[in-house]
Amino acid sequence: MKEKRSPANLEASWKEKDLVSGKVSDAMVMIMRTSGCCWAKTGGCTMCGYRQASLNVVTEDDLNKQIDEALLKYKGEPFVKIYTSGSFLDEKEIPIPIRERILKEFSGCERILFESRPEFVKKDVLATLPKTATIALGLESSDPDILKISINKGFTPEDSRRAGLLIKEAGLKVRTYLLLKPPFLTESAAIEDAVRSVKFADEFSDEISINPLNVQRGTYAERLWRAGELRAPWIWSLAEVLRRSSGNVNARLMSSPSGGGTSRGVHNCGNCDKEMLDSIERFSFSQNIKDLNTKCACVKDWQTYLDSERILGTAADLERGFDNDLALGRERDG
Repeated sequence: MKEKRSPANLEASWKEKDLVSGKVSDAMVMIMRTSGCCWAKTGGCTMCGYRQASLNVVTEDDLNKQIDEALLKYKGEPFVKIYTSGSFLDEKEIPIPIRERILKEFSGCERILFESRPEFVKKDVLATLPKTATIALGLESSDPDILKISINKGFTPEDSRRAGLLIKEAGLKVRTYLLLKPPFLTESAAIEDAVRSVKFADEFSDEISINPLNVQRGTYAERLWRAGELRAPWIWSLAEVLRRSSGNVNARLMSSPSGGGTSRGVHNCGNCDKEMLDSIERFSFSQNIKDLNTKCACVKDWQTYLDSERILGTAADLERGFDNDLALGRERDG
């Protein structure tokens, strides 16, 4: 029997590491249960499963109880990240009194981060936020066609650029999220799109987080994945984007993949996944490209995979539906 999810409880919370004033520090993360993302209610993004964290009815009293729960778990971490199913600055999702209470309760933090769609980023709203705030923008891609067709994002790259510049003008920080390998893109095309998107986002971003596609339940991306029409990206591809972008932008480059090392998340052969993901984490803090110098024989499989996609002209998962060796263009022994 499925457990009933209470609107008075947080969806999840945990502790992790992130940068505060250039130093690796403790961070508390909480995901609030809200009435949901306004865009998800009209269709939503092809890869986003965060609607699973929303409920039809969540009252201000419920949200206050979630804040109470968060405060019991808060142990003075200098960085607090507050995620919702959609936009923290959407008054219908997070009413102004709730937003004000959250900002007051965590006013002693050195950094506080939350997400918003660009349409809710306005000068008068920004003026009410503390200078410790970092606003995360889900740009995903700088290509308007990819945003419209592959992701169904509901806004344009210029909308994110406008919001980012407004945030910077207000003296706040911007963390921009980019999606590595949206649906319908081959691995090669996804790498090139992410590299271009990093350059685009650098103008208005303090941090750029490369988020490899994680196949979340109940999404259009999951339908493609189950049909063998989509493979989550290789960790080699993520490392390639970071390597090619490093030194060419002013923003901090980072990645903290969800579902890394699983078939739904960014993965390689399985033998090197943990080592590779650890190297990505080290680079995210150090910005030292040498931290990405992990080796594994499966890099040749990745390179062959890229070549095979180009030859076949498909973004389908070449590791499923066919014999793996044949799909990668190798002859079987014997």
